[in-house]
Amino acid sequence: MDLQLGGRTAVVTGASKGIGLAIAQALAGEGVSVVAGALRGSPELDALTTRADVRAVTVDLTTADGPGELIAAAAEQHGGIDILVNNVGAVRPRLDGFLAVSDEDWQGTLTINFLAAVRTMRAAIPLMGDRPGASIVTISSVNAVLPDPGVIDYSAAKGALSNLCKSLSKELAPGIRVNTISPGPVRTDLWLGRSGVAATVGGGTGHDPDDVVRQQEAAAPTGRFTWPKEVADLVLLLASDRSANVTGSDVRIDGGLIATL
Repeated sequence: MDLQLGGRTAVVTGASKGIGLAIAQALAGEGVSVVAGALRGSPELDALTTRADVRAVTVDLTTADGPGELIAAAAEQHGGIDILVNNVGAVRPRLDGFLAVSDEDWQGTLTINFLAAVRTMRAAIPLMGDRPGASIVTISSVNAVLPDPGVIDYSAAKGALSNLCKSLSKELAPGIRVNTISPGPVRTDLWLGRSGVAATVGGGTGHDPDDVVRQQEAAAPTGRFTWPKEVADLVLLLASDRSANVTGSDVRIDGGLIATL
């Protein structure tokens, strides 16, 4: 299927690894010019810049000015933006309960999972309004509708993020489409890394991280985590004109983890 994305310009946040890197790779593979923002680079992102029209921008998206700096870099190089993918995010399991989550913890979680997207969209939207087929795709989470005390602040931040995107889809239509993707567990460092969810939960509960992963996989009818490329494929579809009448929607990719309608 030709998604007819070639020649467009995209900004992807949190693009050095995991889902963000997979999205940057997928967009570049469709002929999209990609501006990839991340706090730190990675060998994989560096390699991508040598073989595709991808520019890596080192930027701290948790600062008030960072998102604007990323969008300014894209505007300087390309003049406008056709596709914005809000992907940057982080989670820290809260093993000691709600009362142990400090104001600093809340501020950090809300900043990287919510305010970074707010600021990025605020900077990008003026550059997207006159671009035919302009699209914003935001990576939310199943935790937006699956509140979990183990990630209580992350769940609240993702709930706010999904709510914001739904509101924006109404305000910006018909010129800019706004949709979200809500993954369940994905095979990235966020879950599987040395300081990821599995290692943190395992260390706090006395379980092997591999057992934590297997238990989580068993909770989904498909019996596995999602691959980053599978999330990226959804981004391609939602960013393309094949989804020209899709806005305000959330696409869940969780292996059937959420059993309710």
